[in-house]
Amino acid sequence: MGILDKHKVLEKNATLLLVGSLLVVTVGGIVEIAPLFYLENTIEDVEGVRPYSPLEMEGRNIYIREGCYVCHSQMIRPMRDEVERYGHYSLAAESKYDHPFQWGSKRTGPDLARVGGRYSDEWHVDHMVDPQSVVPESVMPKYAYLLDRPLDGEYIEDVLRTNAFVGVPYTDEQLENAVADFKSQADPDGVVFADADPGAVVDRYPGAQVRNFDGQPEVTEMDALIAYMQMLGTLVDFSTFEQTPEDWIR
Repeated sequence: MGILDKHKVLEKNATLLLVGSLLVVTVGGIVEIAPLFYLENTIEDVEGVRPYSPLEMEGRNIYIREGCYVCHSQMIRPMRDEVERYGHYSLAAESKYDHPFQWGSKRTGPDLARVGGRYSDEWHVDHMVDPQSVVPESVMPKYAYLLDRPLDGEYIEDVLRTNAFVGVPYTDEQLENAVADFKSQADPDGVVFADADPGAVVDRYPGAQVRNFDGQPEVTEMDALIAYMQMLGTLVDFSTFEQTPEDWIR
């Protein structure tokens, strides 16, 4: 009872309670933050992780604009049920170039951290045009209008330069060729843009998928969004990572 009686002094005195709270927060903050000044890198480098290509970046911006993050997370936690359903748990390095990251806190729909390559481009188009046609129980709204919004990549270099300003390691070559790479990734056959050079895109962004994603003759917002989603979870070769039940949090 003696300790509880002393605690009542704090509860009844607003000033003491405030001072005590600040002291606890200060000590906790120092314990958490101070070690970071002595670490060379707080995020482990993982082979395969690279900055987004211009088309993927545009798709990511559309993903954010349309509020996809509200219903879909992009972080698989190291729990057995999540790992067995979605794949290898998320690594910090996978989102180190995200501004902002898309971890999310709610799953009205499934996690999308490993969605790349799980479905065909045609499936994604059908899902965006009429979600219930492929997932009858879905409550997702229709995004068919993305097919009617052409893109020419006019401002994509500015977007990449802004990301470079906050630390994403885009090279001068990547920045100078941002518009050309944007056009080439979604129009590799030069149907819309005669100067398409798909090989250069893959050289500058290893693992980039180059094709007409939505089947439309012009490059659209649907192309960009699908390019982004088909890339998610495909950059890291997880066959090189050992994952045992001991890694899971039960």
